[in-house]
Amino acid sequence: ASYVKRAAEYVDGKIAICTVIGFPNGYDTTAAKCFEAEDAVNNGASEVDMVINIGWVKDGLYDQVLEEIRAVKAACHGKLLKVIIECCFLTDEEKIKMCELVTKAGADFIKTSTGFSKAGATFEDIKLFSEHIGESVRMKAAGGIKSFEDAEEFLRLGAKRLGTSRIVKLAKAEKE
Repeated sequence: ASYVKRAAEYVDGKIAICTVIGFPNGYDTTAAKCFEAEDAVNNGASEVDMVINIGWVKDGLYDQVLEEIRAVKAACHGKLLKVIIECCFLTDEEKIKMCELVTKAGADFIKTSTGFSKAGATFEDIKLFSEHIGESVRMKAAGGIKSFEDAEEFLRLGAKRLGTSRIVKLAKAEKE
């Protein structure tokens, strides 16, 4: 987040700038996440990725999770909000509940993972999301996408965006 302003100035509106808040496990307070989101937007971010408070999900504090997502969405002042739920830590029941909350809160995307935990996106998670998110929510598969074939399958299953640092490396190697 400390480089958002510099990055935004450098690209001069030609590409979107995104930053993550609440990284890596979402344990910041709601007030801190809202400050981070608003600060990022004020510095030129056009997208914010927030990590949910995984502890709250595990404790079944779904009203708090919902209110936090709503508050961060408001702090984004109309900019895109992606909600990272870190699937590798959640049960299918919790993932379904997160689909419901992300939809209800008005977030733009539900995202599988930060890519920094024990596992990333799975086909099963994207399929599960597609069955439980509202029409206004898009999906981002992130972390562990190892091949062009994997990327194509995530897109076929309905993901609108991919977190694909490995694919970038593969594409560069293919060009050489």
